[in-house]
Amino acid sequence: EDRVQLVLKGVARLNEMADVVVPELAWQMGRPIKYGGEYRGFNERSNYVASIAADALAPLVVEDSASFARRIEREPHGVVFVIAPWNYPYMTAINTVAPALMAGNTVILKHASQTLLVGERLVQALVEAGVPADVFQNIFLDHETTSALIAAGSFNFVNFTGSVEGGRSIERAAAGTFTSLGLELGGKDPGYVMEDADLDAAVDTLMDGATFNSGQCCCGIERIYVHESLYDAFVEKSVAWVSNYKLGNPLDPETSLGPMAHKRFAKVVRDQIADAVAKGAKALVDPKLFPADDGGAYLAPQILVNVDHSMAFMREETFGPAVGIMKVKSDAEALGLMNDSPYGLTASLWTKDVERASRIGHEIETGTVFMNRADYLDPALCWTGVKETGRGGSLSVIGFHNLTRPKSYHLKKVTA
Repeated sequence: EDRVQLVLKGVARLNEMADVVVPELAWQMGRPIKYGGEYRGFNERSNYVASIAADALAPLVVEDSASFARRIEREPHGVVFVIAPWNYPYMTAINTVAPALMAGNTVILKHASQTLLVGERLVQALVEAGVPADVFQNIFLDHETTSALIAAGSFNFVNFTGSVEGGRSIERAAAGTFTSLGLELGGKDPGYVMEDADLDAAVDTLMDGATFNSGQCCCGIERIYVHESLYDAFVEKSVAWVSNYKLGNPLDPETSLGPMAHKRFAKVVRDQIADAVAKGAKALVDPKLFPADDGGAYLAPQILVNVDHSMAFMREETFGPAVGIMKVKSDAEALGLMNDSPYGLTASLWTKDVERASRIGHEIETGTVFMNRADYLDPALCWTGVKETGRGGSLSVIGFHNLTRPKSYHLKKVTA
């Protein structure tokens, strides 16, 4: 309980630092100040894991009789190493930092080079709130030193959020050390709009999921399959929705779409779009609506139609404000396309039929199935992926269990 309260005090302290944190995010990775940082999700996740910590870490009592005491307790791993990404730098870090500290681990945080100040601010907030400075530390490391420390068995648990290649590097470094790993890697999350969907709600949520944060979201929507009866209307409304963005300086309060975090990330998006168009895709968003697109980090949003899975744009992670939309005739066709991916983090289903969504959901190769929602992390549920999206899981009760190890007790009270 003391650890939980210290972490919550640290969360409150970070909230008090908003005047510093929000513009720093704009400078570091381009998110417009209009959105006020990441406090809503950051607070929701922190408060939820705090509310379940005692129950999640409580012993599992099998027997407590006159003859025997049998139970399974949870013990902290020891030193937890968190390697956090730049795209949602506070929320992705707190997913592991908060429950790891609450469970009794010490935590070492290594943030992405793009967002080094985030690690500094998190440690500042929690240490000022009373977390001992040697229990939660922020360090600056290059990739080679990071791999060397993992290979040396310096940590008891490593949590990494980043690219597939980065995840492979972590696994190679940890090979033979028996260090426990949690890996959240790439994604190419689909949406499927069925014929009975609420069209306006689907457009609003899926376009937001495809373009918010300049599309730089682990669970962002990157490909959409729409039933043929709604396809034309969905595409028309989506183009109108996306065209309302104002691309510009993230420090301008009027800006609703900022630059991508680096021009090399924007180049990946442009190259994928160009390749798709060369293969027959059609780009629908007028680039003249976005004069701030400079060919560098500032990138106009885009919607592509006439796309198919022969194009890298529909198969490889794009991680930018661009999405492809395909027409489908049936659930079976949509399901086959959704599963035709090396990734599996989330899938977003749009229908009024809960049983239908559940039935399709059972067949989707993914970590989370949404119905009439997208691009959201529910801290009560396990955040996990399949295939090349990684392994392990964070948040929820399962997240606490992954950040601890079980220890069994079989105590015979009577020997006579």
